[in-house]
Amino acid sequence: MTSGSRLALTAVHGLYVITPDEADTEVLSRKVSQAIAGGAKLVQYRNKMASPELRLIQAKALLGLCRLQGVPLIVNDHLDLALAIDAGGVHLGGEDGDVASARRALGDNRLLGASCYNRFELAVAAREAGADHVAFGAAFASPTKPGAVSAPHALYARARSELGVPVVAIGGITADNAAQVVGAGASAVAVITDVFSADDIEAAARRYSALFDTVPT
Repeated sequence: MTSGSRLALTAVHGLYVITPDEADTEVLSRKVSQAIAGGAKLVQYRNKMASPELRLIQAKALLGLCRLQGVPLIVNDHLDLALAIDAGGVHLGGEDGDVASARRALGDNRLLGASCYNRFELAVAAREAGADHVAFGAAFASPTKPGAVSAPHALYARARSELGVPVVAIGGITADNAAQVVGAGASAVAVITDVFSADDIEAAARRYSALFDTVPT
C-alpha cells in the first residue's frame, strides 16, 4: 500500500464538498469556510465556468483556508493546477487524463481520485493505475448532471469490500437520502447543491457530518 493509499483511508471519509461555479472568490471562500466549520472533511475545487486565471486565484485562496483548517483541497480535472499550487490532490473524470500519469506526477503523498460512474471495472483499473479512492454516481437523480448514468447502491458495498480503497458516492445526494449510500458502504458523500445552496451552509454540512459519527473509516 502506498502512502497515498494510507492517507486516503483516513482522509476520504465523511462529507466531501465540491464547490459551485462561483465567480466571486470572496463569496466562494466564505461558503467553503462555512462548510468546513460544519464538518466537511475534504474540499474539491471545481469551477467549470472560470477562466484559467480565475481558477488559479480561487484555488490558491481555497488552499490557504483549507490548510489552516487541516482539510485537503482536491482540484477537479486540472492536474497542472493542482501541481502549481501544491494542492492536496486531484480528481480525474473519465476524459480528464491518465490516472497512472497523474499518480507519477503527484507522487505518493497526495490524494488521487477517479470517477468510475457505474462501472466496477473502471474502479479496478483506476486502483491498479494508482488511484487511492474511487467515485461512483449518480447515486440519485442529479440536478447538476441530469443526464448522468445511475450507479446502483450495491456497487458501493462491492467496491469497498473488493477494492480496499475508500469509495465516494456522488450525484443527487441530499441530507435526506445520504444515509442510504453510507449504509450501502460509501466512505464519503460528495455534495454540491444541497450544501452550498442552503440558507445556512454550516448547518447543512453538520447534517451530513452527523451521519458519519458512528461509521468507522
